[in-house]
Amino acid sequence: MFLPIKNDDFIKELLKKEEGQTLDFKKTISDCYKIAKTLVAFANTSGGIIAIGISDQKKITGIDPEEEIFMIEKASRDFCHPQIAFSIEVYEIDYLEEEQLDEEICIVIITVPKAQFKHYLKEKSGKLISYIRDKDESLPEINPSS
Repeated sequence: MFLPIKNDDFIKELLKKEEGQTLDFKKTISDCYKIAKTLVAFANTSGGIIAIGISDQKKITGIDPEEEIFMIEKASRDFCHPQIAFSIEVYEIDYLEEEQLDEEICIVIITVPKAQFKHYLKEKSGKLISYIRDKDESLPEINPSS
């Protein structure tokens, strides 16, 4: 269980930023395999932040934090080799675009540090593939020696 943080200024600053090398907005996590690819790419590149509960259009949609945390932990455990160490913060928001809400909604911030060693995505076939972040995409790393 996570104690929600209230920091409207942090959320407002986050929403001013564009998705890219170190930031990815996710409305929700619907696929552990796909989010594992983002975790691996951030770890192998510069690190980054995954903001869950915010759409690509920067609309705060809110999520069930426990469900999203379960999905991201499962993604790291099942598809990242080795597992990715990341931090989790749950933010509670009671405004949307200066409008007071009747009830708080939550977003989850996953912070992935730059890894000291290479991480791989475990394909469903068992093959390990390294991913890197290029702008706002997670791409397979091309190995020039192969």
